[in-house]
Amino acid sequence: MIELTIADGLAEIVLNAPEKLNSLNEAALGELGAAYDDAAAAAAAGSVRALLLHGTGRAFCAGRDIAGVDGANDDARGYLEGLLTPLLRKMSSFPAPTFAAAQGACLGVGLGLLIATDVVYVAENAKIGSPFGNLGATLDSGGHWLFTERLGAHRTLDLIYSSELISGAEAVAAGLFSRAKPAGELLEFTRAAAARAATGPTQAFNASKALVAEIRDQRLGLWDAVVRENGAQVALSATADYAEGFAAFTAKRKPEFTGR
Repeated sequence: MIELTIADGLAEIVLNAPEKLNSLNEAALGELGAAYDDAAAAAAAGSVRALLLHGTGRAFCAGRDIAGVDGANDDARGYLEGLLTPLLRKMSSFPAPTFAAAQGACLGVGLGLLIATDVVYVAENAKIGSPFGNLGATLDSGGHWLFTERLGAHRTLDLIYSSELISGAEAVAAGLFSRAKPAGELLEFTRAAAARAATGPTQAFNASKALVAEIRDQRLGLWDAVVRENGAQVALSATADYAEGFAAFTAKRKPEFTGR
Protein backbone atom coordinates (compact mmCIF):
# COMPACT_ATOMS: atom_id res chain seq x y z
CA MET A 1 0.00 0.00 0.00
CA ILE A 2 3.06 2.30 0.19
CA GLU A 3 4.35 3.83 -3.03
CA LEU A 4 7.59 5.77 -3.54
CA THR A 5 8.51 7.80 -6.62
CA ILE A 6 11.52 10.07 -7.13
CA ALA A 7 11.75 12.77 -9.80
CA ASP A 8 13.46 16.14 -10.09
CA GLY A 9 14.89 16.01 -6.58
CA LEU A 10 11.51 15.32 -4.97
CA ALA A 11 10.56 12.03 -3.31
CA GLU A 12 6.83 11.32 -3.03
CA ILE A 13 5.59 8.69 -0.61
CA VAL A 14 1.93 7.77 -0.98
CA LEU A 15 -0.33 5.88 1.40
CA ASN A 16 -2.47 4.02 -1.11
CA ALA A 17 -5.12 1.95 0.64
CA PRO A 18 -8.19 4.20 0.26
CA GLU A 19 -10.60 1.33 0.91
CA LYS A 20 -9.45 1.28 4.55
CA LEU A 21 -8.78 5.02 4.84
CA ASN A 22 -5.02 4.36 4.65
CA SER A 23 -4.97 2.85 8.13
CA LEU A 24 -1.66 1.14 8.91
CA ASN A 25 -0.98 -2.34 10.24
CA GLU A 26 2.39 -3.81 11.14
CA ALA A 27 3.23 -4.74 7.56
CA ALA A 28 2.33 -1.29 6.25
CA LEU A 29 4.51 0.38 8.90
CA GLY A 30 7.40 -1.78 7.69
CA GLU A 31 6.73 -0.75 4.09
CA LEU A 32 6.59 2.90 5.07
CA GLY A 33 9.86 2.65 6.96
CA ALA A 34 11.50 0.99 3.96
CA ALA A 35 10.26 3.78 1.69
CA TYR A 36 11.83 6.39 3.96
CA ASP A 37 15.07 4.38 4.01
CA ASP A 38 15.15 4.30 0.21
CA ALA A 39 14.40 8.02 -0.02
CA ALA A 40 17.11 8.78 2.57
CA ALA A 41 19.64 6.76 0.58
CA ALA A 42 18.71 8.79 -2.50
CA ALA A 43 19.11 11.98 -0.46
CA ALA A 44 22.59 10.88 0.60
CA ALA A 45 23.41 10.39 -3.07
CA GLY A 46 22.13 13.88 -3.87
CA SER A 47 19.11 12.84 -5.94
CA VAL A 48 16.48 13.75 -3.30
CA ARG A 49 16.35 17.23 -1.78
CA ALA A 50 12.78 17.26 -0.44
CA LEU A 51 10.04 14.76 0.39
CA LEU A 52 6.25 14.84 0.10
CA LEU A 53 3.94 12.48 2.02
CA HIS A 54 0.25 12.15 1.15
CA GLY A 55 -2.59 9.66 1.04
CA THR A 56 -5.17 8.70 -1.57
CA GLY A 57 -8.92 8.79 -1.19
CA ARG A 58 -11.09 10.38 1.49
CA ALA A 59 -8.54 10.23 4.31
CA PHE A 60 -4.87 10.89 4.91
CA CYS A 61 -4.62 8.11 7.52
CA ALA A 62 -7.35 7.02 9.93
CA GLY A 63 -4.83 5.46 12.32
CA ARG A 64 -3.86 1.92 13.15
CA ASP A 65 -5.51 -0.86 11.18
CA ILE A 66 -7.06 -2.90 13.99
CA ALA A 67 -8.87 -5.36 11.76
CA GLY A 68 -8.31 -8.77 13.29
CA VAL A 69 -6.63 -7.38 16.42
CA ASP A 70 -7.81 -9.03 19.64
CA GLY A 71 -7.92 -6.25 22.22
CA ALA A 72 -7.58 -8.76 25.06
CA ASN A 73 -4.23 -9.97 23.68
CA ASP A 74 -2.91 -6.99 21.76
CA ASP A 75 0.86 -6.50 21.81
CA ALA A 76 0.61 -2.71 22.22
CA ARG A 77 4.25 -2.41 23.31
CA GLY A 78 5.50 -4.28 20.27
CA TYR A 79 3.43 -2.15 17.92
CA LEU A 80 4.27 1.20 19.51
CA GLU A 81 7.84 0.81 20.75
CA GLY A 82 8.99 -1.84 18.30
CA LEU A 83 7.50 -0.40 15.11
CA LEU A 84 5.80 2.96 15.32
CA THR A 85 8.16 5.08 17.43
CA PRO A 86 11.28 4.06 15.44
CA LEU A 87 9.41 4.98 12.24
CA LEU A 88 8.42 8.41 13.58
CA ARG A 89 12.00 9.09 14.67
CA LYS A 90 13.23 8.09 11.21
CA MET A 91 10.73 10.40 9.54
CA SER A 92 11.59 13.31 11.84
CA SER A 93 15.31 13.03 11.10
CA PHE A 94 14.96 12.69 7.31
CA PRO A 95 17.96 14.48 5.76
CA ALA A 96 15.98 17.01 3.71
CA PRO A 97 12.86 19.16 4.10
CA THR A 98 9.66 17.11 4.41
CA PHE A 99 6.08 18.11 3.62
CA ALA A 100 2.70 16.43 4.12
CA ALA A 101 -0.69 17.04 2.52
CA ALA A 102 -3.45 15.71 4.78
CA GLN A 103 -7.15 15.42 3.99
CA GLY A 104 -10.02 13.75 5.79
CA ALA A 105 -9.21 11.68 8.87
CA CYS A 106 -5.77 12.36 10.41
CA LEU A 107 -6.04 10.28 13.56
CA GLY A 108 -3.81 8.20 15.83
CA VAL A 109 -0.88 6.96 13.79
CA GLY A 110 -1.96 9.33 11.02
CA LEU A 111 -1.58 12.26 13.38
CA GLY A 112 1.83 10.92 14.42
CA LEU A 113 2.99 10.89 10.79
CA LEU A 114 2.12 14.58 10.56
CA ILE A 115 3.89 15.42 13.83
CA ALA A 116 7.03 13.77 12.42
CA THR A 117 6.88 15.89 9.23
CA ASP A 118 8.50 19.32 8.94
CA VAL A 119 5.69 21.23 7.21
CA VAL A 120 2.06 20.11 7.22
CA TYR A 121 -0.71 21.52 5.06
CA VAL A 122 -4.21 20.21 5.74
CA ALA A 123 -7.52 20.29 3.93
CA GLU A 124 -10.00 22.70 5.46
CA ASN A 125 -12.32 19.75 6.13
CA ALA A 126 -9.65 17.44 7.61
CA LYS A 127 -10.58 15.74 10.88
CA ILE A 128 -8.12 15.88 13.78
CA GLY A 129 -8.55 14.86 17.41
CA SER A 130 -8.47 11.94 19.83
CA PRO A 131 -11.24 9.36 19.44
CA PHE A 132 -9.30 6.86 21.55
CA GLY A 133 -11.74 7.08 24.44
CA ASN A 134 -14.14 5.07 22.29
CA LEU A 135 -11.61 2.22 22.38
CA GLY A 136 -10.69 2.42 26.04
CA ALA A 137 -7.28 3.62 24.92
CA THR A 138 -5.31 6.87 25.04
CA LEU A 139 -3.89 9.21 22.45
CA ASP A 140 -0.49 8.05 21.17
CA SER A 141 2.06 8.80 18.43
CA GLY A 142 3.08 12.11 20.04
CA GLY A 143 -0.45 13.50 20.11
CA HIS A 144 -0.30 14.49 23.78
CA TRP A 145 2.83 16.53 23.10
CA LEU A 146 1.38 18.27 20.03
CA PHE A 147 -1.92 19.19 21.64
CA THR A 148 -0.45 20.30 24.96
CA GLU A 149 2.34 22.31 23.29
CA ARG A 150 0.03 24.11 20.87
CA LEU A 151 -3.40 24.10 22.58
CA GLY A 152 -2.63 24.01 26.30
CA ALA A 153 -3.63 21.45 28.92
CA HIS A 154 -7.32 22.37 29.22
CA ARG A 155 -8.13 22.19 25.50
CA THR A 156 -6.08 19.02 25.16
CA LEU A 157 -8.03 17.21 27.86
CA ASP A 158 -11.30 18.57 26.49
CA LEU A 159 -10.53 16.96 23.11
CA ILE A 160 -9.48 13.71 24.76
CA TYR A 161 -12.42 13.45 27.16
CA SER A 162 -15.00 14.42 24.52
CA SER A 163 -13.49 12.53 21.54
CA GLU A 164 -14.44 15.65 19.58
CA LEU A 165 -12.79 16.09 16.19
CA ILE A 166 -11.81 19.52 14.92
CA SER A 167 -11.53 20.55 11.28
CA GLY A 168 -8.33 21.30 9.43
CA ALA A 169 -9.29 24.97 9.34
CA GLU A 170 -9.75 24.97 13.13
CA ALA A 171 -6.46 23.12 13.62
CA VAL A 172 -4.54 25.73 11.62
CA ALA A 173 -6.29 28.60 13.40
CA ALA A 174 -5.21 27.02 16.71
CA GLY A 175 -1.59 26.72 15.54
CA LEU A 176 -1.46 22.92 15.20
CA PHE A 177 -0.33 22.99 11.57
CA SER A 178 0.87 25.50 8.99
CA ARG A 179 -1.87 26.14 6.44
CA ALA A 180 -5.34 24.94 5.47
CA LYS A 181 -6.49 24.73 1.85
CA PRO A 182 -9.65 23.57 0.08
CA ALA A 183 -9.42 19.82 -0.36
CA GLY A 184 -9.32 20.07 -4.15
CA GLU A 185 -6.31 22.40 -4.07
CA LEU A 186 -4.34 20.81 -1.26
CA LEU A 187 -2.14 18.25 -3.01
CA GLU A 188 -0.95 20.47 -5.84
CA PHE A 189 -0.30 23.35 -3.44
CA THR A 190 1.79 21.11 -1.19
CA ARG A 191 3.58 19.48 -4.11
CA ALA A 192 4.55 22.90 -5.44
CA ALA A 193 5.92 23.93 -2.04
CA ALA A 194 7.93 20.71 -1.77
CA ALA A 195 9.24 21.12 -5.33
CA ARG A 196 10.43 24.64 -4.50
CA ALA A 197 12.25 23.36 -1.44
CA ALA A 198 13.89 20.69 -3.61
CA THR A 199 15.64 23.46 -5.57
CA GLY A 200 16.79 25.30 -2.44
CA PRO A 201 19.99 25.25 -0.34
CA THR A 202 19.51 21.79 1.19
CA GLN A 203 22.31 22.01 3.74
CA ALA A 204 21.03 25.37 4.98
CA PHE A 205 17.51 23.96 5.29
CA ASN A 206 18.85 20.95 7.19
CA ALA A 207 20.74 23.27 9.54
CA SER A 208 17.53 25.15 10.30
CA LYS A 209 15.67 21.85 10.76
CA ALA A 210 18.24 20.73 13.33
CA LEU A 211 18.19 24.10 15.09
CA VAL A 212 14.40 24.13 15.39
CA ALA A 213 14.44 20.59 16.81
CA GLU A 214 17.12 21.57 19.31
CA ILE A 215 15.25 24.69 20.42
CA ARG A 216 12.04 22.66 20.80
CA ASP A 217 13.47 19.62 22.55
CA GLN A 218 16.05 21.34 24.75
CA ARG A 219 14.02 24.49 25.45
CA LEU A 220 16.96 26.69 24.49
CA GLY A 221 17.03 30.31 25.60
CA LEU A 222 17.76 33.13 23.16
CA TRP A 223 21.53 33.30 23.57
CA ASP A 224 22.06 29.54 23.58
CA ALA A 225 20.11 29.45 20.32
CA VAL A 226 22.23 32.28 18.92
CA VAL A 227 25.43 30.36 19.73
CA ARG A 228 24.12 27.36 17.80
CA GLU A 229 22.98 29.55 14.91
CA ASN A 230 26.46 31.06 14.72
CA GLY A 231 28.02 27.61 14.54
CA ALA A 232 25.64 26.55 11.80
CA GLN A 233 26.32 29.68 9.78
CA VAL A 234 30.08 29.25 10.04
CA ALA A 235 29.77 25.67 8.78
CA LEU A 236 27.49 26.75 5.92
CA SER A 237 29.93 29.46 4.85
CA ALA A 238 32.17 26.68 3.51
CA THR A 239 29.48 25.23 1.20
CA ALA A 240 29.04 25.76 -2.52
CA ASP A 241 25.45 26.95 -2.07
CA TYR A 242 26.57 29.69 0.34
CA ALA A 243 29.03 30.99 -2.25
CA GLU A 244 26.40 30.72 -4.97
CA GLY A 245 23.83 32.61 -2.91
CA PHE A 246 26.19 35.53 -2.30
CA ALA A 247 27.35 35.57 -5.93
CA ALA A 248 23.76 35.55 -7.21
CA PHE A 249 22.78 38.36 -4.86
CA THR A 250 25.72 40.48 -6.03
CA ALA A 251 24.92 39.79 -9.69
CA LYS A 252 21.19 40.39 -9.10
CA ARG A 253 20.22 37.01 -10.52
CA LYS A 254 18.35 33.99 -9.23
CA PRO A 255 20.63 31.54 -7.40
CA GLU A 256 21.05 28.02 -8.72
CA PHE A 257 21.51 25.86 -5.66
CA THR A 258 22.83 22.31 -5.95
CA GLY A 259 22.40 21.16 -2.35
CA ARG A 260 26.16 21.09 -1.81
